[in-house]
Amino acid sequence: MTHLLNPVFSDRPQSIFPTMSALARKHGAINLGQGFPDEDGPAEILELTARAIIEGPNQYAPVEGIPELREALARDNKRFYNLDINAETETLVTSGATEALAAAFFGFLEPGDEAVLLAPFYECYAPQIEATGATIRFVNLEPPAWRLDEDALEAAITDKTKLIVINTPHNPLGKVMTADELELVAAAARRHDLIVICDEVYEHLIFDDRPHVPLMRLPEMRARTIRIGSAGKTFSLTGFRIGYVTGPAELITGVMKAHQHLAYTSPAPLQKAVAMGLGLGDDYYARFVADMQNKRDLMDAGLRAAGFETLPCEGTYFITVDIRSVGRDDDAAFCREITEKAKVAAVPISAFYHPSQNDAPRHYARFCFCKKPEVLEEAAQRLGAYFGST
Repeated sequence: MTHLLNPVFSDRPQSIFPTMSALARKHGAINLGQGFPDEDGPAEILELTARAIIEGPNQYAPVEGIPELREALARDNKRFYNLDINAETETLVTSGATEALAAAFFGFLEPGDEAVLLAPFYECYAPQIEATGATIRFVNLEPPAWRLDEDALEAAITDKTKLIVINTPHNPLGKVMTADELELVAAAARRHDLIVICDEVYEHLIFDDRPHVPLMRLPEMRARTIRIGSAGKTFSLTGFRIGYVTGPAELITGVMKAHQHLAYTSPAPLQKAVAMGLGLGDDYYARFVADMQNKRDLMDAGLRAAGFETLPCEGTYFITVDIRSVGRDDDAAFCREITEKAKVAAVPISAFYHPSQNDAPRHYARFCFCKKPEVLEEAAQRLGAYFGST
């Protein structure tokens, strides 16, 4: 019966995340592959969630999201980015950022359209776009700096191009797009009349005092940009599956009309708790970033001590290594090897390229560091012991 399945999904292998997580469980490995914290976020958010569930109602929330959360989103945009957002017409609550992306792609694209992706890219982008019937044009970010090249971007845009997708801070690379790179994207969008979908789920996880600059703030980009955020990433509550979209009313309406046929709505008690969370003081965000930056530094030092060359990590909770530094040149085989033998799981960067891209680099792997310090230290010791003996 497999011939009856949609090949956009059925012909792809299982996602790299459950694949490596299952392998980690099988071999008793420390799982630094799938990106989720091993500690829950603020207690006050959890307590409010529990009260809201008990007090109810636990019925359908409005398709656009509850007013409290949409108003909190508008305040959040003003507080951090000085963006004036209309809560009623320019915000939308979704069931996680992944659903927000799907709703945006289904709301904007149709067969015959083209979308530009910067590779490597988060793995759900490509199948979601292809399920709309649109075609993808790829622009490779060149390692080790992973810079966006203006000529490569321009060459990917045709008269069929409808949108560009950017991800900053970037998963899997830990890269934050520079002001120059943001302007390259903005200039191309203005020149070719394109929409830009901005995946900004790690907006509050940027290190070394760098700012997060939404593309929406650039000249003439307010009307053609949507930005996607995630309560799961901002509050270390990935299981909540609360995402949100901000943008001009026309584009938000397009996303909402797809969203109503995908998830329709998200649990109201969780939305109420996230609305409160968005109002936490600056001290919460400062502690959050400082804690994760310390973990980044701990992981970086541990990997270097184990013999790895690490690449800069400017944001997110992922750090990339060049596996050639430990004598390996196949990232997929490397990740299997260390999971089975060193008992530490990572994911290959090549998994974040399209299957048709034969030019994907094969010598980089991604480690997740949003874990307890003792877990990171143990992982580094295992890797050091393994590569010191091979």
